[in-house]
Amino acid sequence: MDAVRVALLREVLAGTQWPTATRRFAASLRSSVVPHGGGLLLVGTRTYEPWHLAAHLVDEAAWSGRPELAPLLVRHRVRPSDPAHLAVGLGRLASAGRGETLLLVAPERPDGGLLERVHDARRAGATVLSLGTGDPEVVGLAHDALTITPAALEERAEEEEAEPGDEEEIDEADETDGAASGVDLDMVQHLVSAAAGENSLPTTRGRLRFRDRLSRLADQLTSPPPGRW
Repeated sequence: MDAVRVALLREVLAGTQWPTATRRFAASLRSSVVPHGGGLLLVGTRTYEPWHLAAHLVDEAAWSGRPELAPLLVRHRVRPSDPAHLAVGLGRLASAGRGETLLLVAPERPDGGLLERVHDARRAGATVLSLGTGDPEVVGLAHDALTITPAALEERAEEEEAEPGDEEEIDEADETDGAASGVDLDMVQHLVSAAAGENSLPTTRGRLRFRDRLSRLADQLTSPPPGRW
């Protein structure tokens, strides 16, 4: 997702918690790795490998001039044929300690072995951050956590069931409830990685209804890209 699409996504989500929450978490990530000159370890679960987030952070590190943001992807399964940057296994966590940051991306509860490794890294002095669905043990291990709950509301279902005159009430829910906007883990990772490379906050735009912003996003994403792209 390029900078234009990230900006459009933020516009759609304006009025929800997500632009502020992802910038706050990104600032926590940045303040953890930049003073130490890097040391960012990125790890997922046995069934979810955050290679997409790793790639975006590498891009942001280059574009923002903050090489410290480039992570080392720690993998559950490593093959002999894997290139060096993809050949770092879970054993790397055993040496994690002070001055390093461990970012755990967990859409489901990690297995006990990974949790134990993360716990040991924290005890050794590493800063632990987590992106996930709010597993209590994961959140308890993290110095800072950003929780993405599954969408609690389905907008279309609400619209179909709503009585005439209820539209404004639905719009108000869309504005305040992050789950109602259909935010998922992949979207949050895009927002966090983009915010991590930012040097300042953008100016605030006028408030639009959620459906208006969503319609505008759909129009712009399906239109031809500018010539410079």
